[in-house]
Amino acid sequence: MILYPAIDIKGGAAVRLVQGDLARETRYDDHPENAARRWADEGAAWLHVVDLDGAVAGELRNLDAIHRILSAVSIPVQVGGGVRTVETAARLFALGAARVVLGTAALADPGVVRDAAGRFPDRVVLGLDARGGKVALRGWLETSGATAIDVARRFEDLPLAAIVYTDIEVDGTLRGPNLAATEALARAARIPVIASGGIGSLEDIRRVAALEGAGVAGVIVGRALYTGDVKLREALAVAGGPKPC
Repeated sequence: MILYPAIDIKGGAAVRLVQGDLARETRYDDHPENAARRWADEGAAWLHVVDLDGAVAGELRNLDAIHRILSAVSIPVQVGGGVRTVETAARLFALGAARVVLGTAALADPGVVRDAAGRFPDRVVLGLDARGGKVALRGWLETSGATAIDVARRFEDLPLAAIVYTDIEVDGTLRGPNLAATEALARAARIPVIASGGIGSLEDIRRVAALEGAGVAGVIVGRALYTGDVKLREALAVAGGPKPC
């Protein structure tokens, strides 16, 4: 199972939010490329980068910071937040992104996901963020009536790299992931699932790793790495080492 350190960017800096609330921000590094170098130096095999401002605005807002991250490390990086067109995805790939995450587009304009997956097979990730069991969109400011399983099944015929599933209600809280919902999605979808949200300890990572047989192929860790509640080298050992999902 692969472990992805998260780098969330707001106003050009690396930050963490609680439950996606832009007003509940902790600023960790004014130069997010420093965080990228640190996680790469400590053994990360992948990074997960999100343009938080872009997710709300519907277009990339921290492209310079993303470019600096991509230039700072040699490990692959998946990037999301504000990717609503195939052209935006192509721009990120041209800058060096290994994968691009599309979330809101899955509901707002499903054709974008289909076109992007067709043009960039096995490099597009479907981002499904849920609140109360329903998929949220536009930077988590709106909630749809669709479940994550409903949306995943609409795209399971595509050559997608993975699904990132985030439970908004535990994201950034350190109180543990929503294992039941993550497992249910992984068993229902034919696409590998990357768990996100709530990781606060090595035990949480062990519990996610135990779902590998159900189709959970990765885990994203954010706040716990920045607070020191989880040490990356230890977390990588628990996850089973860096192998691709």
